[in-house]
Amino acid sequence: MAFVGSGPVVEELDAQFWRVVEPLVYHGAAEEFVIPAGFRTDFASVPRALVWLVPRYGIYTRAAILHDYLRSSHAVSTADADGIFRRCLREFRVSIPRRYMMWAAVRLGSQLRGANLGDIALVVLIATPSLVFLAIPVTVVTVFLLLFWLVELVFWGFGRLARRTAAPPPKPQMKTA
Repeated sequence: MAFVGSGPVVEELDAQFWRVVEPLVYHGAAEEFVIPAGFRTDFASVPRALVWLVPRYGIYTRAAILHDYLRSSHAVSTADADGIFRRCLREFRVSIPRRYMMWAAVRLGSQLRGANLGDIALVVLIATPSLVFLAIPVTVVTVFLLLFWLVELVFWGFGRLARRTAAPPPKPQMKTA
């Protein structure tokens, strides 16, 4: 059970999305999954206030791409896609706390679809201390992201005022159907 070959070959589409350039192959316990060239991914979907703890890409990038593919292709159930993601994280030797926090996050993100009672108990067992652990740093990071956004907004406003030119403003293009 492992990925075939080295890291993924991707190209950046924009600030959020990437495209797989060469197929990516994962040999699962019973099946082989081939992520085709051209597949679009955002790597790990991590909220901005948490990228200091879990960056959007890293040793687990292939696992995140596989998870995106399994969820979008419906090749397996949501619960199985999340479980395969956790198994891949283990195969990449992601630390146990980070692995289970990432798994709990994708389970919560999928609204626990297909979860059994054991899964729900495990997610609660992981999510509760994680939320306690993350509450203060996430609040601080979020506040400072908002403050920085305000600083950027002020500088943008001053920049707009300072960019006055002698040329007349462009005429609006009135397009009709």
